[in-house]
Parts: sequence; structure tokens; C-alpha cells
Amino acid sequence: MRDVDPVSDDETPYECFECGKILITADSPNRCPDCGGPMRNRRTPLE
Repeated sequence: MRDVDPVSDDETPYECFECGKILITADSPNRCPDCGGPMRNRRTPLE
């Protein structure tokens, strides 16, 4: 497993658990702008 720096100026892809929307941003979104579902950092592996 690799660590992801939570504070980064790089744009990072985030994926919504509910609707699957992909959002690429430098900020960490808490909720999906479309459906309000939780977002995950796609660079962090799922267990």
C-alpha cells in the first residue's frame, strides 16, 4: 500500500460512491456536487 499526501497542490481524481461521478480537483470534496454522496480519493486503494 502507498501513502497519499492529503495536502497537495496536484489535482487529484475523486469518485462518488453513489453515482460514480469523477471530479478532478486540488481540494478534497466531502460530498458529490451532483447527488450529495460521499467521495473517495481514487489514488487510495480500496480494501
